[in-house]
Amino acid sequence: MVEWGREAATPNTSDWCVTRLVIAGLARSPFGWGVGVSAGRNCCGPSARSPRGKVLRGRDGPLSLFLLVLLLMSLMKLVHHGAREGVTGSCHQLWIDDSKSLLVDCGTFQGEDARKKPNPEIEFSLRGIQALLLTHVHIDHAGRIPYLLAAGFDHPILCSAPTAKLLPLVMEDALKIGFTRSKRLIKQFLGQIRKLLVPLPYHRWHDCPGGVKVRLLPAGHVLGSTMFEIELPDGRRAVFSGDVGAGTNPLLNPPVSPERADLLVLESTYGDRLHPPKADRQAELEAVVRRTLDDSGVTIVPAFSLGRTQALLYELNAIFERIQETEHRTLMKRVDVIVDSPLASRFTALYKEMKSHWGEEAQVTLETDDQPLVFENLTTVGSHSEHKETVRYLSQHKLPAVVIAGSGMCTGGRVVNYLKEFIGQEETDIVFAGYQAGGTPGNYISRGSDWVRLDGRRYDVRAKTHQLTGYSAHGDQEDLIALVDGMADAPKEIRLVHGDYAAKRALTQKLTEKGYHLI
Repeated sequence: MVEWGREAATPNTSDWCVTRLVIAGLARSPFGWGVGVSAGRNCCGPSARSPRGKVLRGRDGPLSLFLLVLLLMSLMKLVHHGAREGVTGSCHQLWIDDSKSLLVDCGTFQGEDARKKPNPEIEFSLRGIQALLLTHVHIDHAGRIPYLLAAGFDHPILCSAPTAKLLPLVMEDALKIGFTRSKRLIKQFLGQIRKLLVPLPYHRWHDCPGGVKVRLLPAGHVLGSTMFEIELPDGRRAVFSGDVGAGTNPLLNPPVSPERADLLVLESTYGDRLHPPKADRQAELEAVVRRTLDDSGVTIVPAFSLGRTQALLYELNAIFERIQETEHRTLMKRVDVIVDSPLASRFTALYKEMKSHWGEEAQVTLETDDQPLVFENLTTVGSHSEHKETVRYLSQHKLPAVVIAGSGMCTGGRVVNYLKEFIGQEETDIVFAGYQAGGTPGNYISRGSDWVRLDGRRYDVRAKTHQLTGYSAHGDQEDLIALVDGMADAPKEIRLVHGDYAAKRALTQKLTEKGYHLI
């Protein structure tokens, strides 16, 4: 069954209302003269009424029916295979016609979403899918690509140039965790991925399989993140925002509003909150570093290897340099910054290779500092034995240190070992700089829980916790509204995805108050 606008098997009400009304109207008269009241029952409400509250019948019938037929023809057929009702598992299928479609993202479910949908395998038909449009490489947008290829997908993967460079590394890590440790099989799969990748420049229209055109716009979420404008053969446009950044990350170009959209599919992760100003977040991060010095404790920063780690390194470098210039002393000799993630180190190396894609502020910094992601007191940890030795050393010597380690939601990875060792100490600070999905250990800790379960064992939480929302890679409510307001022509319809109920409700209210139509 083709589903309209939902992850479950329930058709989207707005789409099917129109269908039923048109069918009912045609059934009442061989000439289609009028739409009956009964057509709207249990669908659009007690009755289907005109904007003035009158039932669409009688002399209003022919014109109303004509308008309804036009509306039905204008509706875009969109199926959600993830992130319609939750935040993770982004995967959307836009139908070009009855036989051809495009897939936008193919991500994994995390946290509570994963408990509801534990099977990561592709459960929808690939028939007619012409291409995959990948907005960025985060796992909740790209993590199901191995399963997609295993299901037989062999069509182009359209993305930005940075995404094309980053994706093989993300896929390699995903394969090692969820598929196989075989180097031969991983190499074979990555070769297949590279053959399918089609990197495209921003701001230009490109021909896309299926007879449509696409244009990429910066989304400001992570290096290479993209909004996709899709122009159908009949001239209608669908826009998929992907994840929209706040425009405050110096390493990224800010989001660019599309020109117009008949349908705008907009993320809503932080649709119910506002981030603090950039200066406030820097001051808060500096305060945490100073507290680490005063307490001679360990500050643990669970961070995603891609994007967040690089942003934090850039900010820490700026803090150290500013203190050196203004206070004529250095913190570098007194506190160690440890990046304990081989994957993050590899991503950082790729970031440095792609300096030409950095944002304007970072480009200015490069004029005087050719290594803004590297500084004197930075240590990177490679092998697992080095990791275990680092945890042991910090535990024994009580030295002030800032540790950046994955995973970002504390669901696994090396950060878990640091948490198990230090979370019960009052001198420890835990800094969350990104979204924590419901049901994850990071979510429990960040909400102030007295205890948390790690690797099946209960640990009491005595550490101080901090939420630095200003470092979020997602824009807040004002950022999302600004993206819509910045369009030359207002979108005809907006559909919110990638957000929990409260975030969607709050953003819906704000957008509706401004006169936008949400479905």
